[in-house]
Amino acid sequence: VVGGKVKKPGKRGRKPAKIDLKAKLERSRQSARECRARKKLRYQYLEELVSSRERAICALREELEMYKQWCMAMDQGKIPSEIRALLTGEEQNKSQQNSSRHPKAGKTDANTNLLLGN
Repeated sequence: VVGGKVKKPGKRGRKPAKIDLKAKLERSRQSARECRARKKLRYQYLEELVSSRERAICALREELEMYKQWCMAMDQGKIPSEIRALLTGEEQNKSQQNSSRHPKAGKTDANTNLLLGN
C-alpha cells in the first residue's frame, strides 16, 4: 500500500499497445524505402566528389608537366614564351607603378634583362 492505493505486482511503465501488424509492416517498408533513398543520395554525392577530385588531379598533373617542360627548356638556355610574356608583363606593371611614384620611369631590373637576353 503506497499513499492509500494498492499497487498491483507486475511490470512497470506503459503497457504495450496492440499494434496492427499490417501497419507495422508498412512502416517498416516505408523506413526501408527512405533508407535506400538516403543511401542512393549519399553515393551520388560521393561519386560526384570523387570525379571532381579526379579532374583536379588531372589538371594539376598537366600543370606539373608544363612546369617540367619549362624547366628543361631553361636548363638548355631557352626561355619559354609563356615565361617571357610573364616577365615582360611584370616589367610593364613595375614601370607603370614606378611612373606613378617617381618621375624616373623606364628603369629595368638587371635580373630581368639578363633573363630576357637584353
